[in-house]
Amino acid sequence: MSPHLEQSAVTVLGLGPMGRSLAGAFLDAGLRTTVWNRTPGKDQDLIARGAVGARSAEEAVAASGLTVVCVVNYDAADSVLRRDAVTDALKGRTVVNLTADTPDRARDTAAWAIGHGIRYLDGAIMTPTPTIGTPAAVFLHAGPEDLYEEHRSLLGALGGTHTHLGEEIGRAAAYDIALLDIFWTAMAGYAHALAVARAEGITARELAPFAQGIGAILPPIFEEAAEDLDSGSFSGEGNPITSAVSSMAHIVQTSEAHGIDAGVMRAAEGMARRAVGRGYGADGFIRIAEILGRR
Repeated sequence: MSPHLEQSAVTVLGLGPMGRSLAGAFLDAGLRTTVWNRTPGKDQDLIARGAVGARSAEEAVAASGLTVVCVVNYDAADSVLRRDAVTDALKGRTVVNLTADTPDRARDTAAWAIGHGIRYLDGAIMTPTPTIGTPAAVFLHAGPEDLYEEHRSLLGALGGTHTHLGEEIGRAAAYDIALLDIFWTAMAGYAHALAVARAEGITARELAPFAQGIGAILPPIFEEAAEDLDSGSFSGEGNPITSAVSSMAHIVQTSEAHGIDAGVMRAAEGMARRAVGRGYGADGFIRIAEILGRR
């Protein structure tokens, strides 16, 4: 091991677009940063900016008290971290895993880490690469609070807001899954809407300002729906599920008249009709969440 590697404040494993952004933010904050990637060559621009390029994953993690991992999924993370030489080098050190995956994978990796004397925090990055190192970045963390507080200042070099969600290690991944559910469902809906609009002779650019207007009304609706679900009130005053079913049916009919797959909206309509069939037609749309959550 090279003596200069011992002086690093942080190690970053994984140099995809997000990993490079994380390492770059640490460097911009003046922190000595060691980097490593399974595929060689992705560290050159970071080395030119002052990063230390490790020759192996075990050398990289041994270089710092804190290792930040950001790879494609937990299969990739485990293939690096659970190699004997790397595991041995990590003992007594801290891993902050910012890799996206499921809550159960986070819990499994945390149990492995504890069993090997590795201090472990799990996290999620909720904003795209250009936000890293800026006030717009959003990070979620889960795990031992004292461990989070110990590394909070260093993690702050990544910019933005950092929220510790609690000691249950799967909570950051659970938030990530729920929030990405909103994002990808919305993007699927937008793509479908653009297809329907185009079929009716409306360009995407023409529709976009009005689509943004729809997006703007959602925040207060989200807040009201959250209160309804947590309180169990499910108020449908002004917009009952029966009205939602009617408008969804119009979307399906128009889509299919143009030969456009309406599978996503048919699924949503099916959930709404199920709620109506169970006697909840006068309730608000968020009653569906309660029905879906029943075991």
